[in-house]
Amino acid sequence: MNRMKSSLTTAVSAATALALIAGCSSSKSSDAGGSTSASASTASATTSASTAAISGTIVVLAASSLTESFTTLAKSFEAAHPGTTVKLSFAASSALATQITSGAPADVFASASTKNMTQVTSAGDASNPTNFASNTMEIAVPPSNPAKVTGLADLAKSSVKVALCQTQVPCGATAATVFKNANLTVKPVTLEPDVKSTLTKVELKEVDAGVVYVSDVKAAGSKVTGILIPADVNATTEYPIAALTKAPNPAGAAAFVALVLSAEGTAALAGDGFAKP
Repeated sequence: MNRMKSSLTTAVSAATALALIAGCSSSKSSDAGGSTSASASTASATTSASTAAISGTIVVLAASSLTESFTTLAKSFEAAHPGTTVKLSFAASSALATQITSGAPADVFASASTKNMTQVTSAGDASNPTNFASNTMEIAVPPSNPAKVTGLADLAKSSVKVALCQTQVPCGATAATVFKNANLTVKPVTLEPDVKSTLTKVELKEVDAGVVYVSDVKAAGSKVTGILIPADVNATTEYPIAALTKAPNPAGAAAFVALVLSAEGTAALAGDGFAKP
């Protein structure tokens, strides 16, 4: 009887041990599954947090010649990131650089000149700018071309009223290089604060000609007629972009810069007459 009882006790103990082992095994499997699920949840949360981080207003200061391209890209950015607003401010690059170094709050700076970007980076207000486009000069005249302008030499005639950008503005500095290359002296009747103002003088027929960027002649459409400048005397300016050091919205700034540098950004710029850097 004692022998039977001892055997029964041994069997029960073995069964209990097996159950405990199975239970531990099951518990480990469950923990492993839980860890995988937790990892997936964490990854999902990280992705969501990354997307959510791009929100609010992104203030972009950009050269006037970028008006059309950046307006297009801003709409694309807002569509890709619901809840964001891209606030664009266009002016001469020289004026924008001064605003930034004077403490104006902004997230991104896109300049029509490396010189003006250097002014900003030297002050510690931006770093690691990237050239994203280039532009060359073109003569713009009213469609009727009242002064019968056919080339650069005509702009040196005292009878031809010419509008240029101010010399400190990239379009003015680049035009000056063109005249130097062509060995011409041109005396403008007006010096405008930026390229769009120069173009407007031509559109309103207040002058006989203006020297602006190729992209601006294209943007004006039928309002002006473009006269090409020979490549051997023409001049080019590079366009750098950078997120600002003190950007109030650093995630938005980085995302907008990335869009400009992307294939989509390059295509938008090319469509508006810009060349690759």
